[in-house]
Amino acid sequence: MNLNATIIGQTIAFAVFVWFCLKYVWPPITQALAERQKKIAEGLEAADRAQRDLSLAQNKAADDLREAKIKSAEIIDMANKRANQIVDEAKEKARDEGQRLIAGAKAEIEMEVQRAKEELRAQVAAIAIAGAEKILESSVDKAANEELVKKLASEL
Repeated sequence: MNLNATIIGQTIAFAVFVWFCLKYVWPPITQALAERQKKIAEGLEAADRAQRDLSLAQNKAADDLREAKIKSAEIIDMANKRANQIVDEAKEKARDEGQRLIAGAKAEIEMEVQRAKEELRAQVAAIAIAGAEKILESSVDKAANEELVKKLASEL
């Protein structure tokens, strides 16, 4: 056996094997590797997108929470203002009612004073007539007495 022929045969067999591998074996392997690399890249990109979306969602949630706090503070302020307004209105109504009651009481007191004055006038007139009768020791008729009482009452 010739060593050169064996090396040349092995070289040719190796070349055929390399050609066969490059033609039929290597393309599916490189395609599978490329697909795998593409899937990994897509997965990483999706993870980055998800991370950005999560960050945006957290920012939006924080903004919404801030707005909700501001709106709730405004609502509380409006409720407090309305409560103060209702209290002020109630105070004003109570003040008006008190003034009305005071005015009614004053009018009633004035009527009582007038009634007391009239009674006092009538009593003073009766006392004056009784005193005059005793002084004169004569009796004056009833109609004249009443007329005299009315006259005296109007003068007082």
